[in-house]
Amino acid sequence: MSLNIDQKKAIVTEMRTLIINALSIIVADYRGITVNEMTALRKMCREKGVYIRVIPNSLMLRIVTGTNFESIKHILVGQILIAFSTEHPGTPARILRSFYKEKSKLDIKAANFQGKLLIEKEQIDLLANLPTYNEAIERLIWLIKEASIIKLIRVMKILSSQK
Repeated sequence: MSLNIDQKKAIVTEMRTLIINALSIIVADYRGITVNEMTALRKMCREKGVYIRVIPNSLMLRIVTGTNFESIKHILVGQILIAFSTEHPGTPARILRSFYKEKSKLDIKAANFQGKLLIEKEQIDLLANLPTYNEAIERLIWLIKEASIIKLIRVMKILSSQK
């Protein structure tokens, strides 16, 4: 289906508004994925608050120009989809990585986080492993509790050795 100029302008305007507020963007090649698999992927993304779009590369170039995500311009080749979140930077990478492990047809080409292009698999895995806000709070509370218990044990050892 061909888009007219007004439809293209509307897509660019809408996506630019969304992407300006995004925390990270993942670019993936979706060749070989069936319609049912793409539907399942879209459902997973929707449940986690991740936007996933298949947009013509020429429009995507216009969308990212002048944003923190401009570094992905040279990655926009072939059949690509983009995934991004305005809530947590690691969620799109986490979802696409788990989908890749299940289907192994999705090729994650690159990511952009805080204006930096991430191409290496290890870099994208680090982004995917970023804890969510709630996970980070839970870890902090656990560390505080553990530190308190360890301090208490040390004090008790010192007091028992002084007797």
